Amino acid sequence: MDKRVIVIIVPIFVVIIVALMFSSPSSDIKIQKNNEKIGLVINSPSSSVSLQQLDEIFADATSTGIGRSNVYLFWNIIEPIEGKFDWSQSDILMGLNQKNDLKVTLYFSIINGETLGPFPKWIGKPSLNGINEDELVTVLDAILSRYNIVDSVIIAGDTESQFRYNEQFIPVYYELFSNVYDRIKDKHPDVQFGNSFALHNILNKNLGHIVSELPIGDFIAFSYTPTDSLYEIIKTPEEAIQDLQKIFEMVPNKKIGLFEIGWSTSDYVNGDSISQQDFIEKLFNFYNENESNIEFLTWYRYYDQNNDVCFDTQEQIGDETINLEADSVMATNEFVILGLNHYMCNAGIVNSDENFKPSWNEFKTQIQMLN
Repeated sequence: MDKRVIVIIVPIFVVIIVALMFSSPSSDIKIQKNNEKIGLVINSPSSSVSLQQLDEIFADATSTGIGRSNVYLFWNIIEPIEGKFDWSQSDILMGLNQKNDLKVTLYFSIINGETLGPFPKWIGKPSLNGINEDELVTVLDAILSRYNIVDSVIIAGDTESQFRYNEQFIPVYYELFSNVYDRIKDKHPDVQFGNSFALHNILNKNLGHIVSELPIGDFIAFSYTPTDSLYEIIKTPEEAIQDLQKIFEMVPNKKIGLFEIGWSTSDYVNGDSISQQDFIEKLFNFYNENESNIEFLTWYRYYDQNNDVCFDTQEQIGDETINLEADSVMATNEFVILGLNHYMCNAGIVNSDENFKPSWNEFKTQIQMLN
């Protein structure tokens, strides 16, 4: 999702940690086999949730046949004091994934669009060339040693936004990632590492050269919304698939990950449930045709949320407040913020009243057909 327009979409991205307050409706349907390459960003329809509700949410989401989810972790939460790790939140989330036999794509935020970090206070607020490789390898090693269900790691999200106006720092990040990759890969050879880009940003703003200059890692991941800079849906499902096909022109010799792929049903941004369902069907056709080149495909997201709790222009992550970004000018545009809010809050396959949209059955059926 585009974190340019509002700093951390968290997506993108950040809905998260707590995000994982996901919720999903109850269902009696049982899926016999889960597909480890297909995932969901599992979230809840409300801003608070009990552990029992979380347990039910994960079970319900898994009933679609998914075999993975995204987990979003932040350095300032995991290692608030140097060398002392706090696993209290991550153990819950990872435990729920493990209980439901889900693999995990881990987003560990070093780059999040225009933002770096958040970093622990003991590190401060380093520039890109001030990030300590030893410290980054240490925290990644600690996470991966504790959670063996993590099989893919992304440390830069909406990467194009970081370098759009700072291309001179691309070699700095290239070196940082490459050095960390070599060291952490030696410790965890079965884990795949990569960076993520917002495809809609790249296409709307002609930033494909940034992807080409960072052909590093085991895969290159992409988020995608079929929108313009105001977050209005401007593509048909067919045109959206044509956009996805362009990924292979930018990345001809490496596997790709579809990190956060979605379609909103909000009529405010020209969305509806029929086009969402149609896009899911065409998305799985695209996946079938290109499966050998795709590391994973994760839909953003499971539940709709009410507009008043879904999104804010700031996210509180531990003791850090992050402004959810965009171009500094666009970030203050009330129409952009409103459009983004409507888009994100209605991108689920289950509405906020816990009723299935037509796309829920489509999503489940498509996974069954794969299995």
